[in-house]
Amino acid sequence: MRRRLYYTLADVPAARALLDELLLARIEEKHIRFWAKDGSLLPDMPEAGFLHKTDVIHGLELGVVVGTFAGLGIGILLTLFPLQGLPLPTMAILGAAIGGALFGAWVSGMVAAAIPNSRLKTYQEEIERGRVLLIVDLPYRRVREIEEMIAKRHPEIRFGGEEPHTPAFP
Repeated sequence: MRRRLYYTLADVPAARALLDELLLARIEEKHIRFWAKDGSLLPDMPEAGFLHKTDVIHGLELGVVVGTFAGLGIGILLTLFPLQGLPLPTMAILGAAIGGALFGAWVSGMVAAAIPNSRLKTYQEEIERGRVLLIVDLPYRRVREIEEMIAKRHPEIRFGGEEPHTPAFP
């Protein structure tokens, strides 16, 4: 398991310096992401991607839950009140629930792809003013070590918070 930490940095050179220090501390580059004004990051710096900047993950999760319950309800109704001359087996409930989950995930994911990440909304104003957001995913056992290293070497960097758990794939 990993823990996602957020830091706001003054500018791109400060972000570049911290990137080098994190790499020297053996944090893999695939677990480090920066978010800044469009085009302001250096080409060799890992930039936050689509999944970080939008609410797609949250939308998919919500769509699966809502779609499953809606499909389950429709399946139960179809089983209790079958259409004229078309008796539906109980498997229709399961099929409708799975279909509802897939449809809900698809629709909700499409909508959420156009919405900025609600977790990062608090940082949006600072990014527009030229600051850089660091998103780093650390193993639980190294969180305190890396936090202390950053606080000791870069007192100007502001800790922006953390998430209790990190999704497996973004």
